[in-house]
Amino acid sequence: MSRITWLGPGDPADAFPPVEAALNEPDGLLAAGGDLSSERLLYAYRKGIFPWYDEGQPLLWWSPDPRCVLRPGDFRLSRRNRRYIRQSGDVLRYNTAFGDVIRACAGPRRSLQGTWITTDMVRAYERLHKEGWAHSVEVWRDDRLVGGLYGIAIGRVFFGESMWSAEPNTSKTALLSMARSMDKGDFGLLDCQVLSNHLVGLGATIIPRSEFLSIIEPLCEPVRQFENWPSDPIPVAELLPE
Repeated sequence: MSRITWLGPGDPADAFPPVEAALNEPDGLLAAGGDLSSERLLYAYRKGIFPWYDEGQPLLWWSPDPRCVLRPGDFRLSRRNRRYIRQSGDVLRYNTAFGDVIRACAGPRRSLQGTWITTDMVRAYERLHKEGWAHSVEVWRDDRLVGGLYGIAIGRVFFGESMWSAEPNTSKTALLSMARSMDKGDFGLLDCQVLSNHLVGLGATIIPRSEFLSIIEPLCEPVRQFENWPSDPIPVAELLPE
């Protein structure tokens, strides 16, 4: 395939071409255009598609092959990181500062990659958060937000979007929380989208796109929101083995 599909803002949410039509270079580019409506975003995630574009670009949709994922039981931390996290005194909170987390993820640290969490994306994901689909895992130290991650939960899949640290290891702490949720059976897979050395060091791996789709299809059914988020702060030390 030498060109991508263009979507109109009035096209149905399911108007994406088959993911097999995505380009090999750049890897996974599938479509452009459309909009960031909740209906289109939720359909896209269930089909292994996500938006990723810089400010000033058209809206771009991707489905890379292979796909980076974190499976239950695969998360790992070095002894030094475990010791640092245990001694930090940090606590985890959930969905109390979604807007702060996504704006921190869109901050200057991403300048070398472009500001891919655009203003329109922030608005769209804040809407998904209000609707109960997008969630934040937050790391707090002395009542100060120092790290976290956000993503979309559909059924038993958590589609991770971005992580952020204001202090060492705090994004790892947020990911540790999601790993423990998988260990408990709350989620069957965490989608990390694109491989990075940082994620590999924490236990993530890559699998063929076809395998990824075969895994998430049953896990996303029924299409429901995940509501079993802890309501009280959790000391991070409680998530670490003795």
